[in-house]
Amino acid sequence: MYLTKVEEQMLDGEQGEVVERCMRLLTRLGDVYEAEKMIPIGSVQVAGVSYKSVGDPGLEFLEDFASKGAKVRTLTYLNPAGMDLENWKVFGFPEDFAKKQMRIMEAFRSMGIVVTATCTPYLAGNLPRFREHIAWSESSAVSFSNSVIAARTNREGGPSALAAALVGRTPNHDLHQDENRKPNFVVKVDADMDASSDFGALGYIVGKTVKNGTPYFTGLPLDSNTDKLKALGAAMAASGAVALWYGEGLTPEAHLMDTNGLEVIEVGEQELKEAYEALTDGEHPDLVVIGCPHASLREIGEVADKLEGKTITKDLWVCTSRVMKEAADRMGYTDIIAKAGGKIVADTCMVVAPIEQMGFKTTGINSGKAAKYLPGFCKQKVVFANLDTLISEVE
Repeated sequence: MYLTKVEEQMLDGEQGEVVERCMRLLTRLGDVYEAEKMIPIGSVQVAGVSYKSVGDPGLEFLEDFASKGAKVRTLTYLNPAGMDLENWKVFGFPEDFAKKQMRIMEAFRSMGIVVTATCTPYLAGNLPRFREHIAWSESSAVSFSNSVIAARTNREGGPSALAAALVGRTPNHDLHQDENRKPNFVVKVDADMDASSDFGALGYIVGKTVKNGTPYFTGLPLDSNTDKLKALGAAMAASGAVALWYGEGLTPEAHLMDTNGLEVIEVGEQELKEAYEALTDGEHPDLVVIGCPHASLREIGEVADKLEGKTITKDLWVCTSRVMKEAADRMGYTDIIAKAGGKIVADTCMVVAPIEQMGFKTTGINSGKAAKYLPGFCKQKVVFANLDTLISEVE
């Protein structure tokens, strides 16, 4: 790799041990992926935040970096933590877990990382510009930024994203380069796509089929909002490894793509029905969770509208970022949901929270991503359904 003089100084240890270690990691990755150089980045999103995910080794690693004065060089946000950072005790998160989680957050904070723990950083103040180079790690955030915003990022691992934040650069390879951002499948959709869960089911089908390919969708409703688009990308990243996709008339670079001669995948009502069935292995949930990826204010408001004046009999969480939670407070949504018996849970989600230690065995969700992850990560039975069906399950 070609390195600038400043980058060579970083690699040679002239800017400290932590910077040297980070630069060494990134140059090795660059060599593996045959990158010719490093490129500056506008922002970072770091995964590996929940104590459930990183454990004691991760905690010790982060505290070691923090103790050596590590500081980020660009705007950096965090992926969700393993609990609501302010109300963990009220919601019943284990105290021993909470203590370790708070130490992790303090280590990140001391490095200058914004401790807005969310998988939707673009809704919480970290919004890349069109074609900006970034280094993000959470799979749904990577998909959204590459596809809906048309920024440029590979799917970074937790260590490589943190390293990029601490040196302000990332190797220039794969999805940072235009020639690697071409579609290789066309997905023709012929189905009613009314609910976010429909987009999750579609994403599950396509991700499983194309693996790490780049699909180009036709037939999606042109009024599909960003919440539905994030549900689509999140599911494809979970069932496959899709980091970039195009939607005809929906994503900013779709009209620039040549789809002639590409393999065609057709998805209709029957395929969607089969996806709903494949993602469901439980009957009646004892916990219903909305917000994977983290719910937007619009999604929180939709839940509040459906719960207003009602009383629910089972646990219901709406997972979101702290920023969206505060907006929901001001709009009165939090009170409406609380009066019905539900909770808005910030900073975390059911996938990275220790819900299996909290007595939950069957979780109802409208997220294709969560439906894919919950059985393995949280030992949960899953009920995958649209929002109306899930609300009827808790009444």
